[in-house]
Amino acid sequence: MVETQASEIKQWMVDNEITSVQIQTTNLDGTFIGKTLSCEKFLGGLEQGYPFADIVFGNDLGNFPVLGVAFPSWRGEMDDIFLRPDLKTLCVWRPGVAAVIGDFWTQEGEPVSVCPRNLLRKVTAQAAELGFGVKGAVEIEATIFEESVQTARAKGYQGLTPLGGTAGSAYVLGKSADWREYLEAVEQRLRWVGIAWEAWNDEAAAGQVEINVAVGDVVDVADRWARTRQIMREVAYELARTVTFMAKWSDAWGQASHINLSLTDAEGNAFYSPDGASEVMEHFIGGVMAAMAGTTSIALPFITSYRRLIPLEGPPTTVTWGHHNKTTAVRAITGHPAYSRIEYRLPGSDSNVYLVAAAVAGAGLYGVINHVQPPEPLAGLAWCRPESTGVELIPTTITEAAAALEADKVLPEVLGEEFVRYWLGTRRWEWLAFHTMGGGDPDAGLTPWESARYFELV
Repeated sequence: MVETQASEIKQWMVDNEITSVQIQTTNLDGTFIGKTLSCEKFLGGLEQGYPFADIVFGNDLGNFPVLGVAFPSWRGEMDDIFLRPDLKTLCVWRPGVAAVIGDFWTQEGEPVSVCPRNLLRKVTAQAAELGFGVKGAVEIEATIFEESVQTARAKGYQGLTPLGGTAGSAYVLGKSADWREYLEAVEQRLRWVGIAWEAWNDEAAAGQVEINVAVGDVVDVADRWARTRQIMREVAYELARTVTFMAKWSDAWGQASHINLSLTDAEGNAFYSPDGASEVMEHFIGGVMAAMAGTTSIALPFITSYRRLIPLEGPPTTVTWGHHNKTTAVRAITGHPAYSRIEYRLPGSDSNVYLVAAAVAGAGLYGVINHVQPPEPLAGLAWCRPESTGVELIPTTITEAAAALEADKVLPEVLGEEFVRYWLGTRRWEWLAFHTMGGGDPDAGLTPWESARYFELV
């Protein structure tokens, strides 16, 4: 079987004049990582995969080893773990170069428990056992700058010029030619690679863009999210521009990665009911809401992520849901047999969509299995609610969110206790790194430490 597969891929490489293969995945922090292999090396590793030192999940964004965290089962003294390619993702990345996305496995043939893509595939497998498919779509927000990345580095990522003009607005078509040049080049690359997208437009802040990844199987959508962001970076570098996915790169408006999710069954959209939300949708929302405080740690993974939580600027600040209500953390879109879904509005643009989708979809399935009833939907503005109303606030710091996750009872069951324990260790390490490696006062505004750590890698 493997020999036949290798023969077919080898012929595909010849037909497409491929001379090397880029193997791709993300680490826990959402950084797009991998290796470039010769065609021979790639063909030789189709079954076992390709070795990476386990520090791929053990070092932080500053390339320091994360300390104070017990080694889980897959870690050793820089043991190898293996990236196995998912050949459904094989494509021509650029002329002469192929690319494929993979998942991490241990030497013993077990899935690595903290591999983001493995976790999402685990959740979709559980959904399939229950008779459901998981559909998703992602809204990618980013900011593009006139300066090259070399100039941005030299300036410490400060004082950069947003591409397309300094006036912040939304849906403006009268943008300068350099703005269209960049986004039309991204659009062309997406078509070249075969990534389905739906729309792009400018967003609220100067230089800010939103690109909508088309609806599909949630694992495929997460793959497209990861590749689209890499393409946005590569096009920026080629045009001597810079792009960042920081949730809050300045005092300007923050940036999000809204995730839309629904379940399908044999009859179509399991969330649809002529009367509004189906029973499946209600229970799904019940599970999502039960785990929302804990999920915040995954949806807002970094120090800077919490700087985005400003009432009236767009992001949710309360643990709420509502029908067609964009001020709540979960917006339920109902009444359409194709488009009924939830929009999870909490994640920052710096979040790892594989992990967030796994947590939210997993919590939703937990709700379906256990018939969890959601709280009452919120009507009206979810921001600026006085404490007397009893509306719970989203955790406002990385340590508050970690504490909420540690107290959560749903996500350890959904994602595995090993992942939750390890993730908590890495987030607490992130807090420690900020306070001991030059971050300073988290209440004093965005720091140079955050820009240096997050601007290019999240």
